[in-house]
Amino acid sequence: MSSMSLRICQQAGKMAVGLLGLALGCAAAPQSLPSVTPETVGLSSSRLDRVAGYIEGEIAAGRKVGAVVLVARHGKVAYFKAFGEADRANHRPMPTDAYFRLQSMTKPVTSVALLTLLEQGRFLLDDPLSKYLPEFKEMQVYRGSGPHGEILTEPAARPITIRDVMRHTAGFTYGYFGDTPVDHVYREAGLGYEAKLSLKDFVAKLATLPLLYHPGTRWHYGFAHDVQARLVEVLSGMPFDVYCARTILEPLGMRDTVFGIPPERSARFASIYHPLPDGSLQPGELPTEWDYAGFTGHPYGGAGLSSTPADYLRFAQMLLNGGELSGVRILGRKTVELMRHDALGPGIAPMSPGSGYGLGVGVTTDAAATGAPGSDGTFYWGGYATTMVDMDPKEDLVTLAFTQVQPGDMEFRSRIHNLVYQAIAD
Repeated sequence: MSSMSLRICQQAGKMAVGLLGLALGCAAAPQSLPSVTPETVGLSSSRLDRVAGYIEGEIAAGRKVGAVVLVARHGKVAYFKAFGEADRANHRPMPTDAYFRLQSMTKPVTSVALLTLLEQGRFLLDDPLSKYLPEFKEMQVYRGSGPHGEILTEPAARPITIRDVMRHTAGFTYGYFGDTPVDHVYREAGLGYEAKLSLKDFVAKLATLPLLYHPGTRWHYGFAHDVQARLVEVLSGMPFDVYCARTILEPLGMRDTVFGIPPERSARFASIYHPLPDGSLQPGELPTEWDYAGFTGHPYGGAGLSSTPADYLRFAQMLLNGGELSGVRILGRKTVELMRHDALGPGIAPMSPGSGYGLGVGVTTDAAATGAPGSDGTFYWGGYATTMVDMDPKEDLVTLAFTQVQPGDMEFRSRIHNLVYQAIAD
């Protein structure tokens, strides 16, 4: 066979393989967002260098071990740097593609999964939760404690709606962070991620415990997203993690986003640290916290995902684009607008001045009242291990900052936010 004939056969073979891939519905490999100099998208390089100065100072002071910061504007990556070490004991440098425990940054993904089912007509936001999860039909609400410390309850003034579950007004709490009598009931009942229950059993147990507040009266952080995840299972007929993979992660090409810590990827994870009273960092998860690797076999909706900054950027950029990325549409534009609009309304106290809450994300309602530079309409969230994402439609800006200090360092998030906004030049 001549060399020309061989090349023709090779090209024909490649074409046949390509056609077979199309016939099987195989998507092309996702393209990374383009990288540009900061000035190309209206940011100042010299001002962005202040991010490095701050993080390097935190590492030198022993308050951080390593971090990754990624800033994208107008759909282009303008700043993407890793700092310090992923593992202090082994002096493993922090790579930009390190895996991080997202903790509560799982929540926006869960909400998007549920909103895709809203778009399919599977439910309405004001449907009673009990329409799909009957165990929540007759809920009791905490009304005080008796003379011997016993919990006193009364019937809920109205049913929990799916809207309540999506905006944290159902009356659930967490049991981990609070010290209310209902938090104590949660702990005594063994309700927590460390129990490694199925979502079905977890939600069934949650429904037997009293609510902290009457539905629709207060914003209160709790296990609402785990109820959302169970709703996804019931409405879709699929396991929660399978539905997320098929509907969000695979279409967006998020190949580095997984539940828990799969053994075959564990070497790429940044180590976790927690602060001691003297300000130093101790490696390892606290004995009172759940084992994050357990989420691999027991996926939940309120925590459990792990990802890299570049992978989570694809999810954030999809939302900033109004539900679409690289020709793949996950949500309709109006659904994303609904998600990032303040859903609390009058009479429900905000999380903090100038802030509201949408359907699975925090929302800036009055940037001036927050005391930080920013834009009204920015939506965001963070994770318990000090990870954060800001999405600003007015500036067409995404900021991601990942480190691994647990409990979360709110000052770190605020300082990164300020340092990125002060770098906007145009």
